[in-house]
Amino acid sequence: MQSRGEQPLYRDDTVSTSKRVADLLERMTLEEKVGQLVGTWAGHLSEFKDIDDVADEIREHNVGAVASFGWGGAVDMRLDDIVEHVNRLQEVALSETRLGIPLLFNVDAVHGHAYVAEGTAFPNGLGAAATWDVDGVERAAGITATEVRRSGAHQNYSPTCDVARDPRWGRTFETFGESPYLCAKLAAAKVRGYQGDGIEDSSSVVATAKHFPAYSEPERGEDAAPVEVSDYLLRNVFLPSFLDVLDEDVESVMPSYNAIDGEPSHGSRRYLTDLLRGTLGFDGTVVSDWNGVRMLHDDHKITADHRESVRQTREAGLDIASVDAIDHAEHLVSLVEDGEVAEAVIDDSVERILDQKFRLGLFEDAFVDPSEARDIVGAEAHRDAALDAARDSMTLLQNEDLLPLSDDADVLVAGPNADDVVHQLGGWSVPDAEGTDVVTIRDGVEDATSGDVVYEQGATMNDPVDVDAAVDTATDADVAVVALGEPWYLHEFGPTVDTGTEPDEFPNRHTLHLPDAQRELVEAIHETGTPVVGVLVTGRPLVVDWMAENVPALLMAYYPGTMGGQAVAETLFGENDPSGRLPITIPKSEGHLQARFNHFPHPTPIGQEEHPSSYDPLFEFGHGLSYAEFEYGDVELTDSTIGPHETTTVRVPVENVSDRAGTDVVQVYATDHASSHVTPVRELRGFERVSLDGGETTTAEIELDAAELGRVDSDGVRQTEAGRYSVHVGDQTVELSIETTYD
Repeated sequence: MQSRGEQPLYRDDTVSTSKRVADLLERMTLEEKVGQLVGTWAGHLSEFKDIDDVADEIREHNVGAVASFGWGGAVDMRLDDIVEHVNRLQEVALSETRLGIPLLFNVDAVHGHAYVAEGTAFPNGLGAAATWDVDGVERAAGITATEVRRSGAHQNYSPTCDVARDPRWGRTFETFGESPYLCAKLAAAKVRGYQGDGIEDSSSVVATAKHFPAYSEPERGEDAAPVEVSDYLLRNVFLPSFLDVLDEDVESVMPSYNAIDGEPSHGSRRYLTDLLRGTLGFDGTVVSDWNGVRMLHDDHKITADHRESVRQTREAGLDIASVDAIDHAEHLVSLVEDGEVAEAVIDDSVERILDQKFRLGLFEDAFVDPSEARDIVGAEAHRDAALDAARDSMTLLQNEDLLPLSDDADVLVAGPNADDVVHQLGGWSVPDAEGTDVVTIRDGVEDATSGDVVYEQGATMNDPVDVDAAVDTATDADVAVVALGEPWYLHEFGPTVDTGTEPDEFPNRHTLHLPDAQRELVEAIHETGTPVVGVLVTGRPLVVDWMAENVPALLMAYYPGTMGGQAVAETLFGENDPSGRLPITIPKSEGHLQARFNHFPHPTPIGQEEHPSSYDPLFEFGHGLSYAEFEYGDVELTDSTIGPHETTTVRVPVENVSDRAGTDVVQVYATDHASSHVTPVRELRGFERVSLDGGETTTAEIELDAAELGRVDSDGVRQTEAGRYSVHVGDQTVELSIETTYD
């Protein structure tokens, strides 16, 4: 028995983490163990809870995880309030519970610390993907992790590993686009950025790969609807991102809301234990998506009630129920006491959670320094990094000798997204501009030209706002910059209270066309004869066929984040070369869906000449213009025959044949002629950003790994078959042979 004043072993940071975990676990009651497996919230969710309510739950039920900030309904979105309440709740956990186990705070910081008004917001997922910059994405994630830790949180519900398969889906903007390869490389980069050299570092956070195993091809494009995919597609489209983040030792995984093959992920032992832990070897924590447990009985209808849902998720392999709170804990205690859930299952989950809390250093220092938080969150260096990321994401879709603009141009700035902070940040960001310091497109243009700048909104998302005034102003301007697109939204394009749009209004999953008010605005300005630059601030590829036909310049800005307006303006005026490339296809119409560059080949029973193109987009995957002009020399492989576990290097001479500096993205695609299964007509298999001064030449060298040319087998391993592969760069193709007996 421990004597008075003797320090428990779990308090001794000189012993191994495993010994500390074992010692603490042995001391815990069932109720204390279960408390570590549930999370709660402060703010507006199914009910409102304030900080006092959460403090009571910690004291009375030993709740181990809290979300008091870092999400849309959180009680706190200002930094000083966040820090004050984190420290208060940690004090309750450490001083007013028997064992003094610190809390784990979690946030949705998916594109920077954007749910904190003072935080730094980077471009949202698609915008980040448009940079095709693995190192840049990793740097942004590292900055995000630092801001998250300095404000008191320890787990980030990111990266999104989903592959965008249907642009009608409201979460498309969170993804890295439609290429499994690009998604995998950027998701892995985020894990490296978030976790650094390990979560023992005080500037690192627990990364959470989501949404496992397949979420992003829901029926009808309807969020959380069933994803009915074959095992072959599951392994080869949806799993590669998870394979790459598992290779980076991601600490946590989040299941998807939907059902696959009739099994909701949150309640599926097949997916969470057999596949994730068994086949793929994951040994971190599995954390529920919000209300994912309750959806089993409320929505999927596969359990009778909440208690049965708790039982099924525990048998499936869930560790932490994010916001299921006290009800979940009470059910779980009774399930163990009644012999319906083995206490060993509880112990396994508690061990994983305590291991992370010890490695995070929370038992040594769980508190936040307010002055340090103010210095770090939203620091100038972080804003500079966000500006660089936004610059690199700018994707010039077309330019008929209009851009770059003269630095003394008189400009009309118009459109619903020209001067709206919340719209520019996009979803998973503060729903209110108060306290933010965001550079809008209007701000950016005003700083970029010495000419006159006049702002006339002209339209909201769905309604005209004095179009005549915009037209009158356009008549006297040299150019009109019209910022169109989508508002802030989450999931199914809501909630209405934040977006200001009803479910049957744009944006929704039924249309990708701009609404009438926005189209009429840009058409009316176009009719004045003043050249129009269309800037698309949006989370998805929108159908802008009329603009593509009639407007001389189109810039895809995505949701560009805190410094996005400056990046847009610098691009329009030529200070920044547009180096973004589309990570997703822009279709000609909804009738052209699905429009994917990596579609499967198939027969054409009445003849190819009778068959419309399977891929006929408005703007294709990988497209993007530069102000500079690049030419490629002859593409070569260092080895044209390799073994299935070897690499070759694609060598591409690149010359900037213009008189100005610019950046290109060299893209390497492959076609598999060897597989016994049907494979895509082409898949992205490598890329490299190349920046050159005017007249400069370099040789891009892109490693091509034979293993990544293959298919993922039932063991979760990439297998490459011997045979012929075609490698494509630009309009050139070279042949590669893979031989199993190559010496």
